Amino acid sequence: MYEFSFMGCIEIKELLGKKADDEMQLLEFIEEVPTDSIYYHTHSCFLRHYYIAGTYTNDFANWVAIQVRDRVLGEKLATVTPSGNKNIDDVRSELIDIIDRHLSSIETVPSVSYGQPFFFMQSEIIEIPTGITANNLAEFKNALEIVDASAIYNHIFEAKLRDNRGRSDFAIWIEEVLNMKELAEKIEVIDSYMYSLEGLRKRLLDICSGRI
Repeated sequence: MYEFSFMGCIEIKELLGKKADDEMQLLEFIEEVPTDSIYYHTHSCFLRHYYIAGTYTNDFANWVAIQVRDRVLGEKLATVTPSGNKNIDDVRSELIDIIDRHLSSIETVPSVSYGQPFFFMQSEIIEIPTGITANNLAEFKNALEIVDASAIYNHIFEAKLRDNRGRSDFAIWIEEVLNMKELAEKIEVIDSYMYSLEGLRKRLLDICSGRI
């Protein structure tokens, strides 16, 4: 049996030098920016907001709704998450389709009047050891209670999508090492995009408590 080592993470951000002042520019840049930028604005935004699980679950939806004041498009874009079997290119295509159809249905392109432009960014995630480990489910639950929230992001969000594992590190370890397939499946079916990181921590603790 091998122990689970919790790894936190930090995000190294980079401005791309591209900014959108209206929804057409937003669409054009979404079509051309690197996949890491799409990931940053739809995925790692959860890492930047430990306690918030708002209506607008990605940066694009938030900007359109708050800065451009187009809540109709904002709500449509908020439905886009990298959940299920979607990869980043799938997410990009979905964003493009929603914005394109929205712009085709209106006469004037909504733009920023009093708000801020949208600045495209990308980032690199760097793992950091937390020094916290677990050898069984009880230790795993105790570790979850105290570990930095960035470790939850790293082992669920980062592991599933950017690392192309398709599953969270938690579920893999619980199934393969602890031989608790049913518990692993319960963790894997959580819609992580419905929670803040702290909300996700609580959900994971509740599930683990049910087996201890």
